[in-house]
Amino acid sequence: MSWFESFILGLVQGLTEFLPISSSAHLRLTAAFAGWHDPGAAFTAITQIGTETAVLIYFRKDIGRILSAWFRSLTDKAMRGDHDAQMGWLVIIGSIPIGVLGVTLKDQIEGPFRDLRLIATTLIGMGIVLGIADRLAARDEAGGRHRVVKERKTLKDLSVRDGLIFGACQAMALIPGVSRSGATISGGLLMGYTREAAARYSFLLAIPAVLASGLFELTEAGEGHVSWGPTIFATFIAFGVGYAVIAWFMKFITTKSFMPFVIYRILLGVLLFVLVGAGVLSPHAGESGG
Repeated sequence: MSWFESFILGLVQGLTEFLPISSSAHLRLTAAFAGWHDPGAAFTAITQIGTETAVLIYFRKDIGRILSAWFRSLTDKAMRGDHDAQMGWLVIIGSIPIGVLGVTLKDQIEGPFRDLRLIATTLIGMGIVLGIADRLAARDEAGGRHRVVKERKTLKDLSVRDGLIFGACQAMALIPGVSRSGATISGGLLMGYTREAAARYSFLLAIPAVLASGLFELTEAGEGHVSWGPTIFATFIAFGVGYAVIAWFMKFITTKSFMPFVIYRILLGVLLFVLVGAGVLSPHAGESGG
């Protein structure tokens, strides 16, 4: 991997990690369109450490408060009813599905799941799901002639059941094209949560999974599958760009619809099917590289 490739891929990772359009799919597609080798699951996992560091800094007050309350609740029974302490447990519980499936499906994640036809399918499929979830949320918020405005749930309403459902949605993002934020936000909206609550829990829930995945790949990087210099450079680029995207996205979702992302996902998926069907792109383009 060249330094120019790492710069572009780091930029793509930072721009797409927190938007509901799938960063892993865009890294894969960027390489395929440019004629580069597929950066691979290891590169994706390690550069995600950069974007998750941006999450840690952006949500540092929330995270610090949750960690403090959670640790105190381990010895202080009175703290176990505290919302922040409960959030700590709910983040742990919600991380179980992706942890189990991430280890179980490791070979598929690094191989068959990176087929461009599958990515096109998940881009379109999850785009439709996100569109339906967004419309339902908008209907509740706006009400109508024969409907009253329906109050949606906040993170204070989060239960163990909902946490596990959020976690199952996040696990779907192991398939490139699904999108971690797209799946978890869609799941949250379908369960009746506000856009802001679904996005906030989505970002918090991603921290253990992404950091664990990145650190796991770091332990295996000695086998020679990672170009260290360019990968570290891309990770720093992803951090800087990712932080700016988080700040913009959290403001965007308070007043805007997800429909632009829905349309983008569907159009990109259709384009990908057309290019593969016409023979312009091989469904395994670039896969021979590491």
